[in-house]
Amino acid sequence: FVFSCFHSSSSCNSQLLLPLIRMPRVICSILCVYLRTLSAKCMCISAEYAPVFRRYRERDPYKLLGVDRDASEEEIRSAKDFLVQQYAGHEASEEAIEGAYEKIIMKSYQHRKKTKINLKTKLLKRVEESPSWVKAFLGYFEVPSMDIISKRLFFFAFIAGWSIATSAENGPAFQLAISLFSCIYFLNDKMKNLLRASTTGFGVLVGGWIVGSMLVPLIPTFIIPPTWSLELLTSLVAYVFLFLGSTYLK
Repeated sequence: FVFSCFHSSSSCNSQLLLPLIRMPRVICSILCVYLRTLSAKCMCISAEYAPVFRRYRERDPYKLLGVDRDASEEEIRSAKDFLVQQYAGHEASEEAIEGAYEKIIMKSYQHRKKTKINLKTKLLKRVEESPSWVKAFLGYFEVPSMDIISKRLFFFAFIAGWSIATSAENGPAFQLAISLFSCIYFLNDKMKNLLRASTTGFGVLVGGWIVGSMLVPLIPTFIIPPTWSLELLTSLVAYVFLFLGSTYLK
């Protein structure tokens, strides 16, 4: 009987204490709702009293941002960032500023693209209107993909660096031989004629060596490192000719 009374009294006490235990949770929930409401009201008030950009209805994007039509992209971006920071909080002003900036950038991109297309069209037109001997001369050349150009450029730049690094020990004869054989290999891959590729590659090497031997003495000596010999400088010019020949000749 005593146990049952004690048990009943403890259950009664727990039932009485249960609302008290739940009180902090209810209070926390009420505080959270109140803080959210207060934050939303503050945001509305800040948006309501945010400075309004007077030119946000301007249709001309240059006038809206206050920049000239010949302004650079950096100047346009700086003007946009300044205005966005100045009128932050007013949604219509921010959208107008961002929209004007995007219009100017898109117009600039389209203008550059159109200029490139017009330049290519003019070059093609000049080639078509050129004499027959010019057309025949240009027929020996072609422009490969950028991947091929970059690979050939890296290869001959490596050969040139190798020649410079070993110039104090010996001459560039070995590197020149590798460059010549590589040029012949690249040309034969396009011409499918080993004899023609060999003749063309050797002619390119001889032409580069002759031009290099004429140009190198004209270079002021104070800009040439003292360890660089005349043979090394001439071979560097020959590497340029071998690169151009193996890359752009048909």
